[in-house]
Amino acid sequence: MITLRKATDRGHADHGWLDTYHSFSFADYYDREQMGWSVLRVINDDRVAPGKGFGTHGHRDMEIITYVLDGSCSTRTAWATARSSKRGDVQRMSAGKGVMHSEFNPSADKPVHLLQIWIVPEVNGVRPSYEQTHFADADKRGRLRLIASKDGREGSVTIHQDASVHAAVLAAGDALDFALAASRVAYLHVARGAVMLDGMRLEAGDGAKIGAGHRLKLEGCEGAGEILLFDLPG
Repeated sequence: MITLRKATDRGHADHGWLDTYHSFSFADYYDREQMGWSVLRVINDDRVAPGKGFGTHGHRDMEIITYVLDGSCSTRTAWATARSSKRGDVQRMSAGKGVMHSEFNPSADKPVHLLQIWIVPEVNGVRPSYEQTHFADADKRGRLRLIASKDGREGSVTIHQDASVHAAVLAAGDALDFALAASRVAYLHVARGAVMLDGMRLEAGDGAKIGAGHRLKLEGCEGAGEILLFDLPG
């Protein structure tokens, strides 16, 4: 079973300094049919203007992943003055029992494009922590590269949930198969470009809820499509 979620159906807000699309209910956008999928709660597709950003604010009991697509982003937390990230970088913050942080675009003339992803943890009240690593395009080209997992295997960032997040860059001629276990579901998000999922064309911002036990066939289109694939508990 596959349920498509078109980019144009997402929630949208343009705050001037922030142009954001919400795959699931978030902030002022509410849709009782779009409250997440399994433990995946948020995918926000954010473009932040030069020199702007999110002021100091708090989170708790959430695994927060930032996936940078273009530009650069700096993060400040209580335990780090600033951590800068660029395309290919993945940040993971386990908010746990509570954390305050801020995020901003340090560039004077270039916007930053990033995905903000929230995953519900399997345990609350953990000690807050932060992790960042880089995944080059070459490492994702034509293959599913694990970028986040419960056990941090293959150099992925570690999250407090039985979920695995893969990234891939697929060009024309690339083809991948991915089989879900009978107890697992998945969510596919197209970060940019276009891909084919089981013969259906998905473009930037499109998503798909995928039912348990499904075997996915992914193919590249013209140019290069970039995707995130979430393997989630059913």
